[in-house]
Amino acid sequence: MRQLEILKKELGKPYFDLEFLLHCLKEVLEENHETELSESIPWICENEHYDDVRFTRKHFHLFSIAFQLLNLVETNGAVQNRRKTEEQKSLSAINGLWANSLELLKKNDFAEEQILETFSEIEVQPVLTAHPTEAKRPVVLKKYRELYLLLVKRENSMYNSFEREENRNEIKRVINAIWHIDEFYMEKPNVETELENVIHYFTNVFPEIVSINNRRLVQAWEYAGFDPHKLVDNNVFPQIRFGTWIGGDRDGHPFVTADVTRHTLQKLRLNSFLILKNELTTLGEDLSFYFRINQLPTGISERLKELIAENPDELKPVVAHNRKEAFKLYVSLLIAKLPVKIGREQSFELLDTPESYSNSKQLIRDLEILKDGLYQLGKDSLVHNSVYHTIQLVKTFGFHMAELDVRQNSAYYEKALNQIVDESHLSSIDFDKGKSEIIRSELKSNRPFIRDWSHLPTEAKSVLDCFAVLQQHYSKYSGAALGSLIISMTRNLDDLMTVYILAREAGLTHFDKTPILKLHVVPLFETIDDLKASPKILEEYLNQPVVQNSLEYQRIARGRKRRIQEVMIGYSDSNKDGGILASTWYLYKAQKELTDVANKFDIDLKFFHGKGGSISRGAGPVHWFFRSLPNGTLSGKIKMTEQGETIEKKYANKINAAYNLELMVSGATLNTLLHQQNRQGNQVAADIIEYLGGESKKIYTDLLHNEHFLEFFRQATPIDVIEQSKIGSRPSRRTGRQTFEDLRAIPWVFSWGQSRFHITSWYGVGSTLEKLKAEFPDKFQTLKELVRENQFVRYVLTNIDTSLASTDEEIMKLYAGLVEKDTVRDSILPLILKELEKTHAFMEELLMRPMENRRKNHFHSTALRAEALDFLHKNQVNNLRKWRGMEKASDAEKETTLNELLISVNAISNAMGTTG
Repeated sequence: MRQLEILKKELGKPYFDLEFLLHCLKEVLEENHETELSESIPWICENEHYDDVRFTRKHFHLFSIAFQLLNLVETNGAVQNRRKTEEQKSLSAINGLWANSLELLKKNDFAEEQILETFSEIEVQPVLTAHPTEAKRPVVLKKYRELYLLLVKRENSMYNSFEREENRNEIKRVINAIWHIDEFYMEKPNVETELENVIHYFTNVFPEIVSINNRRLVQAWEYAGFDPHKLVDNNVFPQIRFGTWIGGDRDGHPFVTADVTRHTLQKLRLNSFLILKNELTTLGEDLSFYFRINQLPTGISERLKELIAENPDELKPVVAHNRKEAFKLYVSLLIAKLPVKIGREQSFELLDTPESYSNSKQLIRDLEILKDGLYQLGKDSLVHNSVYHTIQLVKTFGFHMAELDVRQNSAYYEKALNQIVDESHLSSIDFDKGKSEIIRSELKSNRPFIRDWSHLPTEAKSVLDCFAVLQQHYSKYSGAALGSLIISMTRNLDDLMTVYILAREAGLTHFDKTPILKLHVVPLFETIDDLKASPKILEEYLNQPVVQNSLEYQRIARGRKRRIQEVMIGYSDSNKDGGILASTWYLYKAQKELTDVANKFDIDLKFFHGKGGSISRGAGPVHWFFRSLPNGTLSGKIKMTEQGETIEKKYANKINAAYNLELMVSGATLNTLLHQQNRQGNQVAADIIEYLGGESKKIYTDLLHNEHFLEFFRQATPIDVIEQSKIGSRPSRRTGRQTFEDLRAIPWVFSWGQSRFHITSWYGVGSTLEKLKAEFPDKFQTLKELVRENQFVRYVLTNIDTSLASTDEEIMKLYAGLVEKDTVRDSILPLILKELEKTHAFMEELLMRPMENRRKNHFHSTALRAEALDFLHKNQVNNLRKWRGMEKASDAEKETTLNELLISVNAISNAMGTTG
């Protein structure tokens, strides 16, 4: 029986939907005179082997669409299954959602008041980045979003046969458009394109799902037997904020200039007013009941008069139009105070007038006055259902929409400072002799090294121009739009203190005993060596008076109860550095030790998890990820990157977006409270994972240091094609050098995934488990028991198991056939295959049941994908061999073959559901 028939029988509706969509695609191709091509649609065509089919660019495009349709029906199927489970079992039946989390908290004896008190301390911040892992163009993503909504509409039983036929025609219209649009980028997207893509989510998706998340919490709160009035009357909800790196991430990205950063801040600000204007308009409509101005309670009446008096001539039409609807008039006057000009066709232009709001806190104060006025008149329900939602939205998006983090490499900052010192001609400064002492000495003063930047070398001028843009924005508006100054590859204390000196040069500090930096400096610990050194670096950093003074200033400016230090930890480079088990362990250990350091200084740590979309780069179900964190390390404040294709996967559809956001906020709340109750972890589990991490790192790095490994990697994976791809505005290498060290983690993981090796997420595991069992059989037995009871151990092993399911030995051999020298292939491939065999065997022994029984949906979906993937891999390998041997071919022939390879990369990415 073919796989699609098996899935229809085993898993039902999603795969009937897939069959329906594939037949729609077939009709579209036939209507476009592509009858022969229509016979090659995977899973429904008669030709199961494609032996007589010469794959062209159109075939890859066809398969790419088919895999995307599969992703779409499976997403919809997951949504429907969650609804069915809640309806048939209970609201708390879905792991990780609010009702489930509150049930767990009750079981752990947390009182209602204790949970409510914690809500005010929760702050969850997804940070959308433009890391080059999204292969699809925004226009294509938009079409798939439209198709998803049509598929959902098709499920509505109220439509008659004519309406269902119209729906089918609409589905075919969208598929037809997708067929004619090139899915992959012919030219690299620029930062502006990437910014427009995430602004779509900020403006069209997140405002609604923030509201859905709050309503789900109220529903779950009441379901748990708690008093909803305590939650709703005081508008006590965990805080969600958003962030982005687009326009601020300059690490190895020469196109993110100071002008790009300035434009990004302005664009985000402008679009925040689009959100607020729409929300306030809706609020005004909710309050559009007849009520005379002279009947208003005193507080709101006085504020209304003040608002009209600020600009009486300009506001006359507004007052006249709403004179009988006092509350709607009040909201209309708030809209008029937004610092934005709304022109014809809803064009928006930023304004700076004396009458306009200068910050979002002023708008919140006016909304609080509105709330009090309605309360005094007994209109509580309008406050709870409308005003509070608006206040929450203003708190979430402010006048900036998302905080913009600025990231740069420590070596770049170091070079910039050296250049500034050289240009200053201060003969007394010699960084080669005691650089640390000189930096510390300089931080006793607020005078800059240099005032004329015009002749500075590239690095110094770039840094100062960027910091000047941040200072101008801070001075003109506030610091609400400005996130953190993130220093990637933080190696020592000097890397952090250098930023203070550079900020001083650009006026981002003011002086009060020491220079005080207005923005937050964040170390990014990425490699395993840096993770090991991180506690010592943080302790030295927090010991600096300039740091303590800056943290206190930032606490007051942000209105926080406690000082907070943000620390970013990187999942990608640590994995590239030492493999999956080593990366996992050293990240775990660093979080524990960094928290211990922060506790010495009575400071809360806010961890920023730099996770990607693949297992190798930290991906995994977010609620289980939270459960796996070391006890005592969650302060309630957390940031997490959402990169590339994970943005589309999680947030393209609003119901799925609401689910993923609820998992994140609920998970952060649940585990913050659990960490308060139990700050001690399982030491036995920690000791075993530490052993596994250390041993597996040796095995993994032995492979990397094999003299033939890099040559094998360059030839047995499509890394050379991926480096030619146009899927992100950022270069694939930090400095352009052709070395393993300079290669970014994303193309490293991407290329191993394309060729189905996936060594970055399992290599070294089997041999390490074998050694543990042989030398410490009691610990191996303990590990088997920990799989059932320890969240950290289970999370790690389940993620490895997931990656193993996508690894394919036959496909690996196929790509290894591209290696030209037998000595190179025979040196590396047997090592990988032997390790794969061991890892499969030991993982099955630990998890005790085959994946087919443990994770039925995942198993069958992987099998369905594999059925069609084989043909794509074979054709990609053939084209790789052809392209690499085209030294004498014309540029046009090379370009044609490269384009076929690029679209094959895109098709396989869609099939795998991830890139890097």
